[in-house]
Amino acid sequence: MRIATWNINSVRARADRAVAWLERTGTDVVALQETKCRDDQFPYAVFEMAGYEVAHVGSSQWNGVAIASRVGLEDVEVGFPGQPAFGADEPVVEARALGATCGGVRVWSLYVPHGRSPGDPHFAYKLAWLEQLRVAAAGWISPEGGDPDARIALVGDWNVIPYDTDVYDVTAFEGATHVTAPERDAFFRFADAGWTEVSRLHVPDEHRYTYWDYQQLCFPKNKGLRIDFAWTSPALTERVTGVTIDREERKGKGASDHVPVVVDLADDPSGSARPDDAPVAFPV
Repeated sequence: MRIATWNINSVRARADRAVAWLERTGTDVVALQETKCRDDQFPYAVFEMAGYEVAHVGSSQWNGVAIASRVGLEDVEVGFPGQPAFGADEPVVEARALGATCGGVRVWSLYVPHGRSPGDPHFAYKLAWLEQLRVAAAGWISPEGGDPDARIALVGDWNVIPYDTDVYDVTAFEGATHVTAPERDAFFRFADAGWTEVSRLHVPDEHRYTYWDYQQLCFPKNKGLRIDFAWTSPALTERVTGVTIDREERKGKGASDHVPVVVDLADDPSGSARPDDAPVAFPV
């Protein structure tokens, strides 16, 4: 089974490209972020014609998350328990989290708030959002009230640069979000709760970026960031056989500024291959 996460940066602009990528790579489930559309605007038909069921939550031209699956889509859940709201007058729970069970794996498509700048109310919101997600995630696999054998993937755009080597030049982010100690601490606390960030295990190269800004020739100059990640529960971590960051998908006309992060799973902890065929090789 192959699961991917991809900040698509407007699904209506890139639906055909996304489906072509799914078919080319044999990906079974993709979690999308920044769909930038309402539910009634999502291009469901493009995915459904390719054999994918889709769940989506979005309410405007901002945010929005989706899951497309060809191995089942059950128990769809909008938002995680206790997900914080944002807004001064009428706080709103934004379209940033969507869960569904696909082929026996609970997949969460997550778009972590940006934070804007340290000291901004959105920064405090980001930290609260991450902490409440951690609390919920810890509960899902806890022996007391949860299920230690649950197979869960928390995937998406985390808007955190965990290490200095995850950015082309950390000094460029001095005084900005993504690299502050509170953000990094919030990110690493998922490990304390029993989760494993599997892309780090399988793609350790410090230059395996997942995002390049459209401005100033950032992609040709490889001025990138690593901000898209996959945290897996202990039972699912045992099934991970590999992770690939598909840098090639940043090339060409109409590309998103993010690329897919792909997680390959064995049928069971002792397995070694996808159930349908051999894994598709990605260029690196």
